[in-house]
Amino acid sequence: MFRNIKRATLLLPLNILAPFFVAVCLLNACGGAKSANRADSTNSESNRTDAPIAVTTARTEKRQIPAFLQVTGSLVADETSNVAPKVAGKIADISVNIGNFVKAGAVIAKIDDNDARRRLLSAEAGVKQAQAAVRQAEARLGLGSNATFNASAIPEVKAAAANYEQALAELKQAKANEARYRDLVESGDVALITYEQYRTARETAEARAKAAKEQLDAQVNAAKQNNQAIASAQAALESAKTQVDIARQELADTVVRAPFSGFVSSRPVAVGEYVSSANVVATILRTNPLKLQMQIAESDVPFVKVGRNVSLTVDAYKDRRFSGSVTAINPAIDAASRSAIVEASIENPDNALRAGMFATARIAKDGGGEAVFVPRSAVYYDQATGGYRAFVIVEGVAKLRVLQLGQEEGDFYQVLSGLKADEIVATSNLPQLFEGAKVVV
Repeated sequence: MFRNIKRATLLLPLNILAPFFVAVCLLNACGGAKSANRADSTNSESNRTDAPIAVTTARTEKRQIPAFLQVTGSLVADETSNVAPKVAGKIADISVNIGNFVKAGAVIAKIDDNDARRRLLSAEAGVKQAQAAVRQAEARLGLGSNATFNASAIPEVKAAAANYEQALAELKQAKANEARYRDLVESGDVALITYEQYRTARETAEARAKAAKEQLDAQVNAAKQNNQAIASAQAALESAKTQVDIARQELADTVVRAPFSGFVSSRPVAVGEYVSSANVVATILRTNPLKLQMQIAESDVPFVKVGRNVSLTVDAYKDRRFSGSVTAINPAIDAASRSAIVEASIENPDNALRAGMFATARIAKDGGGEAVFVPRSAVYYDQATGGYRAFVIVEGVAKLRVLQLGQEEGDFYQVLSGLKADEIVATSNLPQLFEGAKVVV
């Protein structure tokens, strides 16, 4: 061909030949480039097909999976306490701030206790006065501390009793003398005037004995009255002691303490403010455990029972699952939403969860089945197709499988379709694998 072109060119002018030679040169260059590309492509395909790719492998597993309801809900504090002081006064000190964790019994704030201390000192002085009154009343009766009352043992009563006994003895003697002289008068041995003297002596003795008896009764009554004064003084002493106990409690109440362990979510007062029992000093939330409040559809309520296991996740900890159990089911169905409120207690030992977080929860129910699970490292997300895939290794060759995934359990995915149980899957170098690729384990 080139010889014919050469002969033809000898017969043509140069201005016509120049464009022709340029076209021929371009044609030869393009042909050479295409030949080189075909050679490189052949070599690359040969390397891709023949060079094995090193991978690690694992097996898919068949597991029992429980049936569950998936619902959403919000976390709320297990207990919320608006702590207020028991006594009114000016805030002298505040020991906590918002976000602090406090233990049960920890000091939150202190009220100025000067007035309470003065009231305690006054009450203690009242006790001392009452004790002195008791001792004084006991001394009137000649009794020692805590002695038992006995009217006959009182000195005044003893003296009156002795005087009465003497009067009775004198009366007895006077009666005997009267009787003897009355007989002598009747026999004519003594004169009547002598008998009348002894009769007068007997009447005088009777009057003296009667007066002695009245004096004895008066002393006994006085002793009893004095003993009653001791009882009154002792009652006053007990009342004074009660006032001391009240004053001590008021002094103790000037210290505001946490009712339980939790986090301080609010502290609306400051040092120097005057507060009463109606003012909130701090709000404390008990966060372990937390309560999860969920709305359960009316049709699902029969499947939920108290004590059923609950697991949940929150956006703040996507790779972590928290557990708990159902604690309460509202017996009423909301007429507007046709749902019931269910509460669950969620363990929160490290206080990672916070009140107000939105949670996705699963409530276990009766039933369940089997499912295939694949390691997370064996699943590859294909950005081109927007789907998940895995490679099954069969006799050293990679087989591409398109997956439909279910729930996550730790380091495994549940496989809804695409894999069977006990298949060997690649777990490394997934981006380099393709259908039919040779692998080496």
